[in-house]
Amino acid sequence: MTDWGELYREHVTAVSALGADLTEGQLATVVPATPAWTVHDVLAHMAGCGSDAVTGRMDGAPAPEWTARHVNERAQLPVADLVEELHTHQDAVADSVADNPRPALVWNIAVHHADLHEALGLARMPERLWLPIADAVSARAGDQAAAVPPYELFRGSFSRRSRNQMLAWGTDLSAEGLDELCLFGPREDDQPVPA
Repeated sequence: MTDWGELYREHVTAVSALGADLTEGQLATVVPATPAWTVHDVLAHMAGCGSDAVTGRMDGAPAPEWTARHVNERAQLPVADLVEELHTHQDAVADSVADNPRPALVWNIAVHHADLHEALGLARMPERLWLPIADAVSARAGDQAAAVPPYELFRGSFSRRSRNQMLAWGTDLSAEGLDELCLFGPREDDQPVPA
């Protein structure tokens, strides 16, 4: 069984290390998976999610207005402050997800962490950071998704692959079946795929 709290902490550590080395140009890079956001905005969202969960500011979550509020509140903060905020709340978040079979906060940080890697042209995150989530969504998807490479299932399940990219997996799933895998609905724009 996955220790979701520990996985959340691992993502906080990895995101902190990634953030420390980003240039101003990289921070201004638009993230294809969330095209209204830059890399800095995604970091602000990660910090804001944990903070909102711990402080009880969840009104409207996960609607766009909720995420826009906490991203906008952090728009001018340096990365070091966002990283500090992630660390400040990580223990409380980790405790809150310990026994949750669908730990949204863990899945959120993992998905957005992968978004950053793909937007910045980095290698795929280490398997230990995404495989437990791929396994969890695979159980939800059932036998139909067994032929999908686990990383692609992880990304596609969170609407991080286009319909065409998902059809290229070559599974027996119909276009409609692939659409149903997407928790946030299907998308048409191809996404970067790590080598």
